[in-house]
Amino acid sequence: MDLRRWNVKHVRMVLEGVPQFAPFPHDVAAIRARLGQAAIAALLAQARADALAPIPALLAALYLEFLRTGRREGYEDAQRDRRQMLYRLALAEWLEQGGEFIAAIENLTFARLEETNWAWPAHARTLDMPDHPTLDLAAAMTGLDLAEIDYLVGDGLSPELRARLRSEVNRRIIAPFLTRNDHWWLHTTPQKQVNNWTAVCVAGAVGAACYLETDLDRLAETITRGLHSLGDYLETFDSQGGSTEGPDYWSYGFGNYVVLAHLLAARTGGQIDLLDDPLVREVAQFPVRTVLTQGLWASFSDSDSTPQFHPGLLSYLAEQMKLPALTALGMQNNFAVEGFNQFAWPLRQYAWPLPESTMVFGGTGHDWFADMGWMVSRLDPADPGSLRLAVKAGHNDEMHNQNDVGSFIVASKGRIVLTDPGRGRYSKSYFGPERYDNIMASSRGHSVPVVNGFEQAEGAAHGASQVVHQIEDAADRLSFEMAAAYPEQAGLTSLQRSLAFDRSVPGGRVALSDRFALAGDSGDFQSVLVTPLAVQIGAATVRIGDDQGGVLVGFDPGLVRVDTEHHAGVEKQYAPSVDLTRVLFTALGQGATGTVALDISPL
Repeated sequence: MDLRRWNVKHVRMVLEGVPQFAPFPHDVAAIRARLGQAAIAALLAQARADALAPIPALLAALYLEFLRTGRREGYEDAQRDRRQMLYRLALAEWLEQGGEFIAAIENLTFARLEETNWAWPAHARTLDMPDHPTLDLAAAMTGLDLAEIDYLVGDGLSPELRARLRSEVNRRIIAPFLTRNDHWWLHTTPQKQVNNWTAVCVAGAVGAACYLETDLDRLAETITRGLHSLGDYLETFDSQGGSTEGPDYWSYGFGNYVVLAHLLAARTGGQIDLLDDPLVREVAQFPVRTVLTQGLWASFSDSDSTPQFHPGLLSYLAEQMKLPALTALGMQNNFAVEGFNQFAWPLRQYAWPLPESTMVFGGTGHDWFADMGWMVSRLDPADPGSLRLAVKAGHNDEMHNQNDVGSFIVASKGRIVLTDPGRGRYSKSYFGPERYDNIMASSRGHSVPVVNGFEQAEGAAHGASQVVHQIEDAADRLSFEMAAAYPEQAGLTSLQRSLAFDRSVPGGRVALSDRFALAGDSGDFQSVLVTPLAVQIGAATVRIGDDQGGVLVGFDPGLVRVDTEHHAGVEKQYAPSVDLTRVLFTALGQGATGTVALDISPL
């Protein structure tokens, strides 16, 4: 499916004669019956409390805190609190339809319309000029929020407020999307590839237009522009549906793609179907193929090992694309409406809850993403405690890039033992020139070598080559040349990393080999393992973790010296701080060429 084949005239023809746009029912009897009284009663109790609570203030000083200090949480947390109050109130009114919550909905909607910026401080940096609003993730989500709340509550809202809502969504979202070309996320350029932003921003703008735009010519222009932009977004996935942004951003970016797929299908009578494509079917299975074991995923890039996949997203995709494994990823319905930045997900969870199930999918024996160079191996998929390995080749200019060529993750007994720690705390420096000073984004935070004191370097040229992948009954193997991941000053002429996931021994094992060649007569070479667990160094082994989940790392003490380096309280985004220990295996007496070989077995 080439989304760029659509043009304004064709889309305009499709929009004519389409049945009434009804993406969600106004008769909610079936939804109420499916939800049950307990979930509805809890929502109503919280909504009644929200109706009496003061609206969180969003002060200019709070917005400008990011510009002045680099911290973004103060404004974002208060903004999220304000939004979630409105989400609960809107859902309660939609399900009850008695008018009890209308006044509170109008108060909060009015407050949102009065906000100077809908964009997050980290993206706009300062307060917007009225004639040039910033159209970022948060602004786009806000536009769709308000459009969907307007649809659900409808004539319960005053005509004046509904008119103001339409005016503001047009001024801040639809018109900037349609008329401006300065949005970096609109299309891929030689300087920058699009990413999750494209799906989120297009879904917000085009989705809001599906609800609010009455001029079919203008709606056709908006939809066509969005389809062409999404064509670039789909090109960020590899041929197996993989994304270098990782599972967390699959949930966010592709999730919003699916939100728009639903709305466009409803608005065009199914004639524009964003899900009807073989690649999209592959993309839809990404969380199924990147699960390490029950409840744990590969945490490469700015992703985490315990991502949350929205129940409404999984339920809708499983039904529409006949992919039942998506409903068995261990996610549970939670109707509390907490922690959301957009209304799309609590609304769709209430409309499309996951079926009740006790089965939890833990992956198959092996998954391979050839274009990205990701391998995931599982010793016994039926045993969630069995040994698991995820490893990546790749390069250092990926989406949400971290300098992590050669990074790998080992899990045992359902616990991450050797980690890729995922995303650090989002701050001005984390997305600025100092990004790779942060251990989470630099190669220091990953289980990859340090050569003559040098870490890996940023850029597409700094990547893996000669990637060889093998899968056999006895072992899964991945090897690659990764010297180019390091700067020239490292003095590295070759670095061959190979990992073998050995299935032939009881309990499995991972064999790591780093074979290096330095430009000079000698130098310093360290292979590194990164763990959040306790480390004990023995004569020829290193014990990491414990009997509840750990590994024993064997090494040759005549060829390797072992030290540790501890980093306490490393800040993460949306998660508690973590303690990391780097276990350093320094090559001894091997001159300009040598090998560090480690044998990693579960405890």
